[in-house]
Amino acid sequence: MTGRRRWSTEEILDTAAELLRTTDAESFSVRKLAAALGTDSSSLYRHFRNKTELLRAVADRVLLAAMDGYRPEGDWKQRITALALRLREAFGEQPQLATVWGRYASGGTGSRLVMEELLQALRASGLPDEEVPVRYHRVVILLAALIASEAGISTISPTEYEQGMEQFRVAVLGADPVRFPTLAHFARDVRPLGADRRAAFEEILAAQLAHIEASIP
Repeated sequence: MTGRRRWSTEEILDTAAELLRTTDAESFSVRKLAAALGTDSSSLYRHFRNKTELLRAVADRVLLAAMDGYRPEGDWKQRITALALRLREAFGEQPQLATVWGRYASGGTGSRLVMEELLQALRASGLPDEEVPVRYHRVVILLAALIASEAGISTISPTEYEQGMEQFRVAVLGADPVRFPTLAHFARDVRPLGADRRAAFEEILAAQLAHIEASIP
């Protein structure tokens, strides 16, 4: 009698990543993953203790992909900006995992590579050592929030997007000028959340880095 195939950790993560391209992290389950592999859940728990640990491992592969081929260039602000854009692009290809990274973080190699580069760049800025961890924490929170927000928009269907745009137009262009005078005044210039995401991402990050720079002795 042929024994049941043993799946490697990498094969499990490959399949999980593929499943997460078509489903969100909330509806993802170890049972669904096991079914896709043609095995039972118990065999997967030999590799990962629970769903959260599995999701963290998949998210860490996104961080590894972002760091693949990365070489620090430029001053500390250029290094952080380049890294941030790499993370944005990497999670843009796997948006379901952006919220996993923001919610659970990751303790894998990818996470450590990102942490090391951010901490090095901040230390190179001239900040006192005691300030570096605090500033690191603020930058990571900002990046996780921006990337998760953008990922949330990118996962909606074209139909949902058009419905949202229509609601936006009605809410903004149709605003009662008596009750909402300022909104009515700026209505034709206010843009939906999905517009110019990269430009907004870079401007918000630049403002945070400028704030850090202003605090350097």
